[in-house]
Amino acid sequence: MKKALVTYHSQSGNTRKMAQLIAHYLQSHGVQADLIPVQEVDIDTLPSYDGFVVGSPNYFGTMAWPVKKFIDDSIKYYKKLNGKAAAAFTSEGMIGGGGDLVVLDILKAFLIHGCVVQGLTGAGHFGPVSIGAPDERIEKEVAVLCDAFSSLLNRV
Repeated sequence: MKKALVTYHSQSGNTRKMAQLIAHYLQSHGVQADLIPVQEVDIDTLPSYDGFVVGSPNYFGTMAWPVKKFIDDSIKYYKKLNGKAAAAFTSEGMIGGGGDLVVLDILKAFLIHGCVVQGLTGAGHFGPVSIGAPDERIEKEVAVLCDAFSSLLNRV
C-alpha cells in the first residue's frame, strides 16, 4: 500500500477541512493517508512516504509561515525525496486572492526536491483553491486531485 503525508496549516479551519477531504478520498483509493497538522510533522519521517499533499491558507499571496518552516526544515532531506509524488492546495478569503501562487510556491519546493507533480485538467490546474469553506466545487476538485495523485503514486 502506498503511503502519503497529508499535512496542512489552518487558522480558520477551512484548510483543515480540505485536508480531511483529501485524506478521505486518498484512503478510498487505497492509499494510507497520514493526516497531520504541519506543526506536528516529524521531519525525519519524510523519506518514509511515497508522496506529499501539502495545504496552506493564502496569506498575502503566499503560504503561512508554519508551512514555509516545514519546507525549510525539509532541506535536511534534499536529494532524498527524489521521485516521490507531490501535490498542494489552499484556501483563501476571496476570488483572485492569489491562491494559485500559494499552490505554486508549495509545488516549487517539492519540484526542487525532485518530486513529481501532476497537472490537473479537470479542476484548478495546479491544485484546489477554496474560497472560504470547502463547498461542492471544491469537493469535485479534491476528487480530481486525489484521482491524479493516487495514479501518480502508482507510477512513481
